[in-house]
Amino acid sequence: MVRRCPWGSVESDPEMRAYHDHEWGVPVHDDRRHFEFLVLEGAQAGLSWSTILHRRAGYARAFDGFDPAKVARFSAARRRALVQDPGIVRNRRKIASAVENARAFLEVQREFGSFDAYCWPFVGGRPRQNRWGPARPVPATTPESDALSRDLRQRGFSFVGSTIVYAHMQAVGMVNDHVTDCFRHAEVRRLGAGPGGTSGRRIRSTEGA
Repeated sequence: MVRRCPWGSVESDPEMRAYHDHEWGVPVHDDRRHFEFLVLEGAQAGLSWSTILHRRAGYARAFDGFDPAKVARFSAARRRALVQDPGIVRNRRKIASAVENARAFLEVQREFGSFDAYCWPFVGGRPRQNRWGPARPVPATTPESDALSRDLRQRGFSFVGSTIVYAHMQAVGMVNDHVTDCFRHAEVRRLGAGPGGTSGRRIRSTEGA
């Protein structure tokens, strides 16, 4: 019998199971994927991940394939139209946040060359390999997610509290949070280090500000 992380619906929901088995925890170094997860994790606030995952295609269509340059140009009329879109969570604040975050995302790219180069140094440039299990449950936040959350807020991002940011870090493989008896723990561990050249890069930190 295949052992998986004990998510609420990972066994019963085929989409959740596929996401767990093939995406969650896999290191991401593509800025469009980073922006996708920022949009989706922000949309999840107060909801279940399965609710958002089942609307992923709707979000991709509504937010122009998660192209931050295009989303940053969304007009007020476009944002009003999205509030009526049944393919996404029709929350006015979350939609506005996605547009504002796209603009902040572009600023990060201009400063660091890519969002990927900006965020990976918060974990030292390579995935943190955790060992969670019954005696050590997976946390909702960590000092690293606290630091990244603070820095993102300083840069004008919203819906980036530490819990949301840690979910992003889990999704893009900055941490391997598959529990130790999950079959994916060892597989994800073997996927290797972060992007070349980021592990020693210093970033502008707002910690203590």
